[in-house]
Amino acid sequence: MLRRLLSVSILLLIVSPGISFGQGKIPKKSLLRIGVTQTVSYQDFDEDAKGFEKALAEAGLKEGVHITYDRQNAQGDINRTQTIAHDFLDDDMGLIHSIATPSSRAVIKIIKDTPIVFSSVTDPVYAGLISKKSPLGTKTRTNVTGVSDRWPVTQQFEMYTKFFSKAKKWGTIYCAGDHRTLPYIREMREAAKKLNVELIEATISNPDEALPAAQFLAGKAQTIYITYDHIALSSFDTIVKVCKERKIPLFGGDLKCVTKGAMAAYGWDYFQIGYSAGRKAVRILKGEKPGEIPWELGEKLVLLINEKAARAQGAIVPPELLKKAHKIVQE
Repeated sequence: MLRRLLSVSILLLIVSPGISFGQGKIPKKSLLRIGVTQTVSYQDFDEDAKGFEKALAEAGLKEGVHITYDRQNAQGDINRTQTIAHDFLDDDMGLIHSIATPSSRAVIKIIKDTPIVFSSVTDPVYAGLISKKSPLGTKTRTNVTGVSDRWPVTQQFEMYTKFFSKAKKWGTIYCAGDHRTLPYIREMREAAKKLNVELIEATISNPDEALPAAQFLAGKAQTIYITYDHIALSSFDTIVKVCKERKIPLFGGDLKCVTKGAMAAYGWDYFQIGYSAGRKAVRILKGEKPGEIPWELGEKLVLLINEKAARAQGAIVPPELLKKAHKIVQE
């Protein structure tokens, strides 16, 4: 595998700066195999995979000419992610692209020499993909690098306050017993202090508590912002209903929240998540070690606005933000 990877690296180094591979085809035996393991069929992950391949294609790595993809989807089966990882190990892949946490965890646990580029992983450190000694933006010194889709809470909060610059009381709902949520809440608190606003917290332990929590906030907060929390997000319809009834503007941390009734969301473009991961893969194929390429967050955030939801929540979207929106929906 290392010899094959080296041969492709040398090829990349001797071509033009634009990485144009010329007119002829590389012999079939020179094709570098790239294993793609995806946890489940899901729109965001599908876009991630497309973005990754786009980055390689733009670098001159053409499928069927210079590389070949072995695309595998575990369809949500954790055992299947491990089987795919073992198959990739046996098949001596030149590079592996793992999409989402379960698939990434499986290949990183089993494969120690082949370069691995992960993407759409919310917390690579907590998931065990990366050492605690290698925080965001640092080199892993292993065979792994990648792109995280962790919600950018501070940037989101800053964007949302632009909608209501005079609002000083912001509410949120979350499960205090969910360790995955707490880092986001801590960041929200820090962002609130920086923005000079008060964060009013309503904690829940199950979906049935979402209704009274939203009603509590409706009497205390001027706006509500739901961050990464599984129970609150699973109860989003309930929160939306209260916000409509009580005329409370609602923001979400995931773009899908907009189609569910949030008035706006500032989140990741998953095609760009994959594209960023693909650019790291190109660097590896040009000769860099994966462990010397820092793992990072995605590069592009997009703003989605739901004008119909805003009106239902008694809000008017500032014209300057409508102009900045990547997309405006009327659902």
